[in-house]
Amino acid sequence: MLDEFLSVNVWSFLLIFLRLGAAFMVVPGFGEAFVPPRVRLAIALAVSFLVLPFVAGSLPGEPATPAALLLLLLGETLIGLVMGGVLRLLLSALHVAGSIIAQQSGLAAAQFFDPTQMTQGAITSTFMTLMGLVMIFVTDLHHLFIEGTFAIYRVFPVGDTPDFGSLSELVAGFIAQAFLLGFQIAAPFLVFGITFYMGIGLLNRLMPQVQIFFVAMPLQIVLSFAILAITIGAGMMWFLGYYEEATIRFLGE
Repeated sequence: MLDEFLSVNVWSFLLIFLRLGAAFMVVPGFGEAFVPPRVRLAIALAVSFLVLPFVAGSLPGEPATPAALLLLLLGETLIGLVMGGVLRLLLSALHVAGSIIAQQSGLAAAQFFDPTQMTQGAITSTFMTLMGLVMIFVTDLHHLFIEGTFAIYRVFPVGDTPDFGSLSELVAGFIAQAFLLGFQIAAPFLVFGITFYMGIGLLNRLMPQVQIFFVAMPLQIVLSFAILAITIGAGMMWFLGYYEEATIRFLGE
């Protein structure tokens, strides 16, 4: 009886850990490169232990053939990566907004390493993505992901073959929404950029002897920082509302 009990529960735990471990590997906040792997592993193991009693009854038994086992493990890993990757795509909206702000404010040449995107980016992109990551934890929105580790088993039951067409449409939709949100957050800077460059162009035509670059660049940066100070609060609140709504919709809460 002890051997049967251990084999059944170890199999169930490992099946849950496979999905949740893949999700914690890429989800914003827990899956960052600066988070120690041991900490990430410990959190994934702890959450798997918490989820086990609630979903153990709905988990299938061990497959009879290696091919069926491989398909089951690959499917669980894919679902976990999609679960965490979708939330990562939501955070990329701030990276898009920061890139647009950098182009319109003249700071595009100021490159800085963005730890959330694992690539070089404009300094405003790094600032906004790090602020968004901090705000997610400050407002406890990361609790939605932890709660969703149980809800995801209702959306994607274990053992069912994932609908790759639906998953592709889901990912494409979140990418489109992330780009749209990034442009919406940076909309004041687009208006400012068009107006500013039109004014500078007219000034250059009226007074060709003026060194436009040395006059326009400091003014452009100062005005951009002023606009950023005014709009950053509303932009972050807009992002947090979008992040919460999209997470709840994806997890089926």
